[in-house]
Amino acid sequence: MGSRERPRRPVDGRPSRPSPTGPQSIGRIVSRLMARSGYDQEQGAEALAAAWRQVVPGTLAAHARAGRVRRGVLEVFVSHSAVIQEFSFQKQVLLAKLREALPTAGITDIRCRLADGPIDP
Repeated sequence: MGSRERPRRPVDGRPSRPSPTGPQSIGRIVSRLMARSGYDQEQGAEALAAAWRQVVPGTLAAHARAGRVRRGVLEVFVSHSAVIQEFSFQKQVLLAKLREALPTAGITDIRCRLADGPIDP
């Protein structure tokens, strides 16, 4: 192999990732592993459900279920349209409590949707 030859590319034609220059922290490795396996999403959903139970009053919680957070918007499934109106009255208070309970979730808004089926509190 002469000094002018190009480095070989993998079979798929993409350049290979540069190898790390040194040891990586165990926290970074575990974080990447959790993200890759989906475990972090599962933990996030459990944390959201727990915060939801603490924050939402029982009268609303019986008719609503927290969905996912997408781009900062918490999707809430409700049993009927009257619950959507009640959420609109309490939205700012609920947002503040959810942000306090889940500061890393990045919740900026709540959007309600009618559920397709029964609500399981």
